Amino acid sequence: MIALLRQFAKFTGVGFMSAIGHYGLLIALVQLAAVQPVPASAAGALLGAWINYSLNYRYTFRSTRRHRESVLRFGIVAAIGLVLNTLFMWIGVDVIGVHYLLSQIVTTGLVLIWSFAGNRFWTFHSATGIE
Repeated sequence: MIALLRQFAKFTGVGFMSAIGHYGLLIALVQLAAVQPVPASAAGALLGAWINYSLNYRYTFRSTRRHRESVLRFGIVAAIGLVLNTLFMWIGVDVIGVHYLLSQIVTTGLVLIWSFAGNRFWTFHSATGIE
């Protein structure tokens, strides 16, 4: 259990780094380029996913899978995360009318749970049980 919590803490730290890229691009697109918040969030999520894969592969999960296999799995988990991100942002911003940054904070927390579970138990999981 301690190892799982330690790994989740690393995942969250990597997520923080990814969030800097995600939120930075989101804010830049909305404030500087007048892009609507939902597509700007989707673009930020893609940047965050790239950062997330790079750091989680080596640091959090210390994967021994070949990139060809793990990047495909990561892409599937990230694509589902992107759909969830876009759905939750749409609900928050367009349906409920919450400010886009507040909506993104809530959305990030919800998608974090999906991403950790999907990546830990499928993307980077090794057949030997060593992670």
